[in-house]
Amino acid sequence: MLVRAPTRVQHDWVLDSRQWAGYRSRAGDVIIATAPKAGTTWLQQIVSLLIFQSPLPRSLAALSPWLEFRLNPPEASLAIIESQEHRRFLKSHLSLDALPLYDEVYYIHVARDGRDACMSLLNHVNSFALGATERINAIGMSDPTIGRPRPKPPSSPREFFRYWMDTTERDDSRNADHFFRLERSFWSERTRSNLLLVHYNDLKADLAGEMHRIARFLGISTAPDLWPQLVEAATFESMKRDGKTLLAHMEHLFERGHDSFLHKGINDRWREVLTQADLERYDNKVGALLSPGLARWLESGRLKAGDPETAAD
Repeated sequence: MLVRAPTRVQHDWVLDSRQWAGYRSRAGDVIIATAPKAGTTWLQQIVSLLIFQSPLPRSLAALSPWLEFRLNPPEASLAIIESQEHRRFLKSHLSLDALPLYDEVYYIHVARDGRDACMSLLNHVNSFALGATERINAIGMSDPTIGRPRPKPPSSPREFFRYWMDTTERDDSRNADHFFRLERSFWSERTRSNLLLVHYNDLKADLAGEMHRIARFLGISTAPDLWPQLVEAATFESMKRDGKTLLAHMEHLFERGHDSFLHKGINDRWREVLTQADLERYDNKVGALLSPGLARWLESGRLKAGDPETAAD
């Protein structure tokens, strides 16, 4: 049953939330919704392993469509999910208020410290293949509400961080304001029984424990002798090894294909490049845009900051 229709449109060169209009929910559907480079593919792989109860690699793009992605015709993505007989799981980079909210659908939001997401996004946006960039620019040029190519961001880490902090280009998903608005949208609904908040730091610190938590949320049980194989298949090293299968056809979007997309999977790279003034600007934006509870959780994760469900603010 639809609890709430989207309350706003999220729309830029790459994303258009209106492409969800044709989505028809099924009981048990899973929507994995994150900011870019916050652990989306990692959660897709975890959910795939849990649903299929097998460590064998499967194409995530084929199994888990991204409905709002403007480079894919929405009709094709909708046809894929309508034909699926297994439990469906979809990917999204929309904030929760731009998604339809159903009581029979499970929502998993993965978060990451903004500085870590920014550094990972730097590699992402500078690895687009020429053909993908041309298609994105063509979308912007043909869209009367945009009417121009997507701005090319700086390529150096510190300059990119400043661009990420400062740019106000439309609703571009490559800026801090978008990132924090998305985080607020999920945090404000964190007590919903069909919404689970997961943190990148916790996945790195205790992958098996977080996978158990996700499995419980989804109502999935696994034979004890199979469990270690599923956890191993969800490690970054295994995903990098199996990247050609997991991220099939990624070469059409990124130079070096899956090797570019699954880059390093590490945190704290910002510590090597940002100045004290940069960090103070970030802290000031966090203080202005986030509640203290959300700020603590976004920086540290559940294992250090406590369970979001029971956070006071």
